[in-house]
Amino acid sequence: MTTALPAQSWLLRITRITVIVLSAIGIGMTMLQTLPIVAPGMRPITSAFFYALLGVFLAVVFLRFPADRMTRHRLLWLADWIMAILALVICLYFASQARRIMTAGWSFAAPPMATWGASILLFLAVEAVRRCAGTVLAVVCLVFGLYPLVAGSMPGVLWGNEFNWPSLVAAHALGTESIIGIPFRVVANLLIGYIVFGVVLALLGGGEFFMALALKLLGRTRGGPAKVSIVASSLFGSLSGSVVSNIITTGTFTIPSMKKAGYSPHYSSAVEACASTGGTLMPPIMGAAAFLMATFLAVPYAEVIAAAIIPSVLFYAALLMQADCYAAKNGLQGAAPEDIPSGLSVLRQSWIFVLALGVLIYVLLVMRLETYAPWYATGVLIVGGLLDPMYRARVLDFTRIIEESGIALAQLIGILAGVGLVVGSLSITGVGSAFARELVQYANGNVYLLLFYGGLTSFVLGMGMTVSACYVFLAIILAPALVQAGLNPMASHLYILYWGMLSYITPPVALAAITAASVGKADSMKTAWTAMRLGIILFILPVFFVLEPALIGHAPPLQVAQAVLTAGFSVLLISCGLSGWLYFSGRLNMVERAIIVAAALLSLYPEPLTDIAGLVVALGLFGLHRLRGGGQTA
Repeated sequence: MTTALPAQSWLLRITRITVIVLSAIGIGMTMLQTLPIVAPGMRPITSAFFYALLGVFLAVVFLRFPADRMTRHRLLWLADWIMAILALVICLYFASQARRIMTAGWSFAAPPMATWGASILLFLAVEAVRRCAGTVLAVVCLVFGLYPLVAGSMPGVLWGNEFNWPSLVAAHALGTESIIGIPFRVVANLLIGYIVFGVVLALLGGGEFFMALALKLLGRTRGGPAKVSIVASSLFGSLSGSVVSNIITTGTFTIPSMKKAGYSPHYSSAVEACASTGGTLMPPIMGAAAFLMATFLAVPYAEVIAAAIIPSVLFYAALLMQADCYAAKNGLQGAAPEDIPSGLSVLRQSWIFVLALGVLIYVLLVMRLETYAPWYATGVLIVGGLLDPMYRARVLDFTRIIEESGIALAQLIGILAGVGLVVGSLSITGVGSAFARELVQYANGNVYLLLFYGGLTSFVLGMGMTVSACYVFLAIILAPALVQAGLNPMASHLYILYWGMLSYITPPVALAAITAASVGKADSMKTAWTAMRLGIILFILPVFFVLEPALIGHAPPLQVAQAVLTAGFSVLLISCGLSGWLYFSGRLNMVERAIIVAAALLSLYPEPLTDIAGLVVALGLFGLHRLRGGGQTA
């Protein structure tokens, strides 16, 4: 017979208090390490900081994501605490020995105590992934983590350097390419501040503000509530960097508003799912993968932002035009006047968020201080919130800010520590670079075939991994192959990121669509199929900006302007074709819709002849449709 813990038992209260204390310690350590608060000589060496941070947030993982989330059996609760303590003690031991690990070569041959600690840490990392991201990703991390044990016996491209158990766990836990490899270092050095900023922004009501702003700007237009959802989710998602939290935050307002205006439940949910998914592709913050991308490419983060702007604007333009065409086709109006906030109320809310966003963008893009930018912007939010009675109570609920930030950080660190095993194994065995070479040879110089392999692999992995995990994995084995084939490096990495995102809106996984459907009380699969149709541009854009880097700004200004103009025209045609409504002409039948979409693809393909062909086909269909008597005013 199981012994369940009461919901408000002292055991749970102790666990929550411990999570808050550990989270505060982890955030405080990061601020001391990354901000100019103390003299550099007072900081620990970097690897010691990494191990201490890893121990703190792995402990939070085991306490906040328990093995038994339903009944909370006492024995399982005890196991959670044992694993948390083990993670903390082992990592603090490694932190205390950080200098010896580097100077004495422990990553190649560690003493017995360190080997035992490394062995335990390896399996704690896998268990952390299982709790944070599910069994599928945990199995992938475990299999790849243990792969070097048999790499010397594998055939062909899978052959690599073989390790015994002591050398393997030393490389994983004590080396700089695995558990505390690139993914973890990016989080520790850069991303923690942005996650804290996103949490503070959400808790102070950033989602509500962006929705009110979008409602004031677009609420009265045709199909206004859907456009409000798209704009609000793009703004909030670009700063929070989380698809699901974006849906939960803004979707609870926008989906009911769309349904009230006449949009069906599944269409309303699909619009919110697509808009929230695109938010993680919209500058300035995007998501964790964007910071990882900057590190892998060894470029300033501002370059990633600049490259992502044009594709993300085209995506949101497609969503807005499809929502507008749907409203025109079905005779939908804007939001009711009583639902539109007054300009004064929007201005009253805006100052703290506009000021924080301005500080973030200025420090990030003008001063180029990527590490400092989110902390300064968070400071503006907190100080401003304390000064403004409207926000003061939310800021004073400081334990909630710390707890929510700690949970978000623990989940990300738990996942990337496990993913580090994959990266480490591919690196130490040499299989990663060999796989890239073989992939290029197998494609036999055919770029389209290589892109097909890459897109399919990204999509499949995206179904079982988080976007960050999927990106890291493919940045090691696939991106080099695309670059070796002569494709633009930035475009190649963005291609992987875009295709990895598609599983959010594509059946059978469609996590964003399913989450939005639960908010909108709609059929989940119907929502997912609708979201995939609305977001079809996400399937198309990556192919074309890889083939035409001008679409990410990597070309002379005139070439960029031409590419954007033809891509914008293509997005307009695709939106009309998918929606079945042609501006200034009216409804389209299925044959006409297919012709319009074909014209759009011709215009989007980066060749002058195809641009002209697409324009001729589109104008010809428009003329025939008008002559047939289908003319409309808009």
